[in-house]
Amino acid sequence: MPDIRFYNTLTHRVEPFEPIEPGRVFMYNCGPTVYDFAHIGNFKTFLFADVLRRFLELAGHDVQQVLNLTDVGHMTEDHLADGGGEEKMDVARQRILDAKKAGDAHFDAIDDPTDPYQIADFYAQAFIEDARRLGMKVVDDDPSHLPRATAHIEHMKAMVQKLIASDHAYVADDGAVYFRVESFPEYGRLSGNTLDQLRGGAGGRVDDQHQAHKRHPADFLLWKPDPTHLMKWDSPWGAGYPGWHIECSAMARAVLGRDVIDIHTGGEDNIFPHHECEIAQSRGATGQPAFARFWMHSRHLLVEGEKMSKSKGNFYTVRDVLEGRVTGRPVDPAVLRYEMTKAKYRSSLNFTKQGLEDSAANVRRLREFAAALDERLAGAPYETAGPDHPAAARFIDALADDLNMAGALGVVFEFLNGKHPDPAVSRGVLAAFDRVLGVLPAGAAAEDASIEERCKALDAARAAKDYAAADAIRDELIAAGYDVKTTPAGTVASKRLA
Repeated sequence: MPDIRFYNTLTHRVEPFEPIEPGRVFMYNCGPTVYDFAHIGNFKTFLFADVLRRFLELAGHDVQQVLNLTDVGHMTEDHLADGGGEEKMDVARQRILDAKKAGDAHFDAIDDPTDPYQIADFYAQAFIEDARRLGMKVVDDDPSHLPRATAHIEHMKAMVQKLIASDHAYVADDGAVYFRVESFPEYGRLSGNTLDQLRGGAGGRVDDQHQAHKRHPADFLLWKPDPTHLMKWDSPWGAGYPGWHIECSAMARAVLGRDVIDIHTGGEDNIFPHHECEIAQSRGATGQPAFARFWMHSRHLLVEGEKMSKSKGNFYTVRDVLEGRVTGRPVDPAVLRYEMTKAKYRSSLNFTKQGLEDSAANVRRLREFAAALDERLAGAPYETAGPDHPAAARFIDALADDLNMAGALGVVFEFLNGKHPDPAVSRGVLAAFDRVLGVLPAGAAAEDASIEERCKALDAARAAKDYAAADAIRDELIAAGYDVKTTPAGTVASKRLA
């Protein structure tokens, strides 16, 4: 196996990576809150985790990956450790009620827009559909690897009880359960915050009503009693619902079956407060010296150089991009995947229309190269190359350097520019590349043969001077998303990617 090095947010340096259990990696990824369609900024982070998993598997590890679906307890003001504002599922409920009253057919599948469980199901399925189109492997794993918070309430309550018993948490006089940050001296190590910095209220709710019940302003919520909330469960502290942070700690431990995991990922906005709080409560509950050995975070996504914002009109979901509402024509999912993963994960990605066009050209080049090799192979078998092949080894080594995707792609296109006397060997190397890139189509041979037959039929119609039939075939190909060109060798149709 290669010598792998990752940047660890916890230690603020690049460190050698070795899994706790040789050959097996246990990884937890913070997933979406299923109250709306996930936007492309969310998917930059989710796809980073997918590339990380794919690389580790290519390097020879068995990866157990969990990506959660938050369907309760996530507040709109999530930059505060307690959360503040409204419960996000309540926001979704009101938005969908308004949309259905206005006759919006997008939510016809939701029979009862007042039911937050139906809303969560609707958006969870939408996320899974988007993730599958973009080639995320976790959605095809065991369904338990996409845990929903509402399915693990008992695990959360048990963890809260342990924290109270060990004096890491307390029940305040308003009935809420808070984590006692002063009981965990390392609180703030991940984010660089200190308790003195947080004492003024930056770590929790800022209004006096809630702060009055806390022992320290940075103490954060583990359980909120609220008998009026639509999503509520009985507990020793009253009917209510869990805090956002305790959810991930409990789900990671329950599904992965480990007190200490190898890698925890998320977006940079998760560092504080979410991941900082996860560390404190997980270690407080288990007594272990770590919760995750490596913390890895993806940087934000910009759109045409600006922060994505609905008010600026540059807030895009995956469906906006794929269905043509961004560029004016549909975009192949592989192109969006390539665009979102081509840059180093610790760098901000500037999403642009020109970038999509460039990514489409690169994906087309990879697919045409694969098709040319497949034609030479004529159905003969090939094996995915391993690190014994120089190009595959350099590709793996680039990714072993903190997922250096730019370096890895440099290896890919240098390989494409070389000589390829043995198509089976070259196709095997390309297959190794695509285990991480995930942009080559699977099972496209039948479709390609059908398109080739349509091109031949178009040429035959022209030869017979049946121009109406030729034009009709050409129009059919264009409508199906193909660019049609006349060449000296005959008509050629290539799938339009963006």
